[in-house]
Amino acid sequence: MIPYGRQDITQADIDAVVNVLQSDFLTQGPLVPRFEQKVAQHVGAKHALAVNSATSALHIACMALGLGQGDWLWTTPVTFVASANCGLYCGAQVDFVDIDPRTYNLCPQALAAKLAVAEREGRLPKVLVAVHLCGQPCDMQAINELAQRYGFKVIEDASHAIGGKYQREFIGNGRYSDITVFSFHPVKIITTAEGGMALTNDDTLAERMALLRSHGVTREPSLMTHAAHGPWYYQQVELGFNYRMTELQAALGVSQLTRLDDYVARRHALAQRYDELLSNLPVSLPWQHPDSYSGFHLYVIRLQLDQITMTHREVFEALRDKGIGVNVHYIPVHTQPYYQQMGFKDGDFPQSEEYYREAISLPLFQTLTHQQQDQVVATLEEVLLA
Repeated sequence: MIPYGRQDITQADIDAVVNVLQSDFLTQGPLVPRFEQKVAQHVGAKHALAVNSATSALHIACMALGLGQGDWLWTTPVTFVASANCGLYCGAQVDFVDIDPRTYNLCPQALAAKLAVAEREGRLPKVLVAVHLCGQPCDMQAINELAQRYGFKVIEDASHAIGGKYQREFIGNGRYSDITVFSFHPVKIITTAEGGMALTNDDTLAERMALLRSHGVTREPSLMTHAAHGPWYYQQVELGFNYRMTELQAALGVSQLTRLDDYVARRHALAQRYDELLSNLPVSLPWQHPDSYSGFHLYVIRLQLDQITMTHREVFEALRDKGIGVNVHYIPVHTQPYYQQMGFKDGDFPQSEEYYREAISLPLFQTLTHQQQDQVVATLEEVLLA
């Protein structure tokens, strides 16, 4: 089976982790700050806070921005549920904005129209989570202009997008957002096994997220209510969580980061090759906005169902049966039973639902060989043209 994604672990990665295992620190040592510093420097952000998952990063980002009861978080339906759930964790309500049918990202025009209605109704969002689906950045300049006009905060969910660029600058630099979140899950571009990171240029947000990821506990005198009892002293000043990243994960991340740009370049080369090999098949290929340089976490095609005799499911199952580990990213969040209990229903976001009826993610990872890619294309052609 050729999987849709696969981590690349080298001997250098293994050596880095073994060095930590043989050191004095398995957690809360020097490697986590080093990883944070290297990612922040790479993308051009002031602060980076490593955590145990991108979901945790989204949660503390929302909390740091003050999201709570009576507030609204908006995001796209075409994402993993964590992009919406982070609002529910804070007691806020969640709503969605439909996608651009070309980029599959949150549509700025749909956002503008929805904001105009929300302003009249007195239910503007406090936070917008803009998801860079497949690694292609959203139109962040347009989103930022709307944020300035309507007064909401912006989180970039760049779980798919580390190493990508928007307007020729690395995603994560915070030019058009308050906080950016990366994921280091094994199928992502670089991995720490599990792990995530929140980046910001705001000192106050960084300080609050640092507290929230570690139980709300501090040893910083300026944050305490009174003088320390001694060098052992700490205070809990917030209700936080145990969201810390381990030294083992950070060591792997530091090692993987040295290959990030090469990984993304390889993914682009493979995506371009897919574009050429699939050009005559009844599928829609992923369109890239000229302002973007995608991280290319995913290569998603859309089946032209009116040109083939099989259903979406039949194509998916046929490819799986023949050893091609395709996947579907994602089931629109508003169609999930948990969200339908809140009143969302089929038909609410038609572009997202149409995308879901047609989308299939083909295998794409940095160690995918041309021979494997040829096998994917040949099998897809065999299935579609049978």
